[in-house]
Amino acid sequence: MNKQERLTKTIAGEATDRAPVALWRHWPGDDQRAADLAQSTIEFQNLYDWDFVKVTPSSSFSVSDYGVQDVWEGNTEGTRRYIKRAVNRSLDWTELRPLDPLRGALGRQIECLRLINSGLDADVPVIQTIFSPLAQAKNIAGEDVLIRHLRTHPDRVHTGLNTLTESILRFIEAMKPLPLAGIFYAVQHASYDKLSEDEYTRFGLAYDRKILEALPGKWWFNMLHLHGNAPMFKLVSDLPVQSINWHDQETDPDLVQGKSMYNGAVCGGLSRWEHVHNGTPMVVREQVRAALAATNSRRFILSTGCVSMITSPLSNLRAVRESVENSGN
Repeated sequence: MNKQERLTKTIAGEATDRAPVALWRHWPGDDQRAADLAQSTIEFQNLYDWDFVKVTPSSSFSVSDYGVQDVWEGNTEGTRRYIKRAVNRSLDWTELRPLDPLRGALGRQIECLRLINSGLDADVPVIQTIFSPLAQAKNIAGEDVLIRHLRTHPDRVHTGLNTLTESILRFIEAMKPLPLAGIFYAVQHASYDKLSEDEYTRFGLAYDRKILEALPGKWWFNMLHLHGNAPMFKLVSDLPVQSINWHDQETDPDLVQGKSMYNGAVCGGLSRWEHVHNGTPMVVREQVRAALAATNSRRFILSTGCVSMITSPLSNLRAVRESVENSGN
């Protein structure tokens, strides 16, 4: 069974030879240059043979051309710290303009995707990370400024979100000629410790739906990532994606509850900290067995709830990959 067959059957709830598995991580430093990010991504895939490749540029790739700046300071997660924002006053939201997807940082990411696809076997599904408009707005303004503005000057924030949505739609259009399987759509504010349901419905969900409904039909594997410790899982569970990934080991819902609220494949089962980073190969294998049993190996993709740490023991990563062998039903 090849990777696409394994994933499509998993999404449909059908039996497979084994559970699909994939981990992804940041590539600090390398993620500033198309060729280096492509090479690191290809080598990671060649080493572990994951069932799909999630391409992980730095979060600033979609907003740096607005004047945002960030630096790499050694964070274990591989993320960069923002040192300059493009929005400070509420009026700044109205001055944003859609970006050209073939120039600047977006253009470099298109080139990176071309290099990755040319460097991998044709049967390896590749999905590109896209941050939601609200997540991009947070990177442009900072969390506190964004939330203050959306509560005090909502019309201006909506103007900015419409601009960011247009940029994303243009980026998707530029990706259509590439042989991608889909996107990894990263949502960071559909969480009760960030916004209320009403706030997310107005400032997040409406834009999420517009983007996801515009994805080309040939993209058969689109994953929604819910970042945060109190995800609004039920609110977003009907979005048109084939899989949902969230921090299932740290927060509700758990995998079984998630499957009961969603018709596609749930993705998770492992804690990136407790199991993959701080654990041992034995701990990883035991947790994988528990996750497979809880889901009956149906509609389940094994992974962590978010990026793996860049310093996690390689023996644990190998254990993740090896643990799914002979897991079919």
